[in-house]
Amino acid sequence: MSSTMRAFVLTGPRRGSVQEVPSPEAVPGEVVVDVERAGVCGTDVEFYTGEMTYLHQGHSAYPMRLGHEWAGTVTAIGEGVDPAWLGRRVMGDTMLGDRTCRRCRKGHQHACENRQEVGIRGGRPGALAERLAVPAWSLHALPDTVDAVLGALVEPGGNALRAARATGAGPGDRALVLGPGTIGLLTAMFLRAAGAEVHLMGLDGDEFARSLGFAHVWTRETLPDVPFDAVVDATGAASAPAFAVDRVEPAGRVVYIGLSGAPSPLDTRALVLKDVTAVGVLSASPGLAETIAAYGSGAVDPRPLVAATVGLDEVGAVLAGEFGAGPKIHVDPRR
Repeated sequence: MSSTMRAFVLTGPRRGSVQEVPSPEAVPGEVVVDVERAGVCGTDVEFYTGEMTYLHQGHSAYPMRLGHEWAGTVTAIGEGVDPAWLGRRVMGDTMLGDRTCRRCRKGHQHACENRQEVGIRGGRPGALAERLAVPAWSLHALPDTVDAVLGALVEPGGNALRAARATGAGPGDRALVLGPGTIGLLTAMFLRAAGAEVHLMGLDGDEFARSLGFAHVWTRETLPDVPFDAVVDATGAASAPAFAVDRVEPAGRVVYIGLSGAPSPLDTRALVLKDVTAVGVLSASPGLAETIAAYGSGAVDPRPLVAATVGLDEVGAVLAGEFGAGPKIHVDPRR
């Protein structure tokens, strides 16, 4: 293995380049993965623009290496790691808790106050690079039916699966997803697989969503006046949380997975008087294994979401919004 590798390094707001950096080493308890695919997401763009909250809270700092949606093959293992991992095709959890605090001991390591987040928080380098080092305990093996493209979609899929599950929607239920971006569309796919009647609402009559087989695609102006048993907010709009409560049926459920750049006004009297259950979803961690199973069985096929696959040299252009193909761009660091 070479002592150096190529990686995209973000050195400041709107400043980044591909650099030759030291290759990671497999320290005790960790593995090194040859990255085959990495997805670029909205969080990465916020780091690129300098808007990401973690930068202002001190959880993250430039220079940094982005990339938390990835798949690859284990090529080196550290002391204490099961040799069976060597040569395995894997993806990994983004959230790396300290494994000792009360939250971690209760199984909520994704909410650990001291957590690292791969490519995001705590100085843990990400996957927009030829190789990546992560703890062995964070790995999830990928079956043969889940290739690198699907593997790099497990992390966003885990978030979406948790959002879909939190609605409780199934056969006979009608669910509304606000925001037909990557997470919104994935959530809609999982809701459809669960048997719910799925509606999506965006800024326009989203033809891409229709191409995925979703017939009920609306704007705020065209949304029909029908009862929704559950509403998922996958937008970045500060007005969406209140709108979700307004449109959900009494005794229904609203799920919040989108984050706005400003506080969202929400009158909790509406929650109480409608007996609404509200759920927030932070991370994919508890849903990764089930997402891999859904992809592997074909119950959910997110491949159409990947509009283009580029090399590391194009990452800067992707972050700058110069690839308008959307909704998801993948990076193959081997290119």
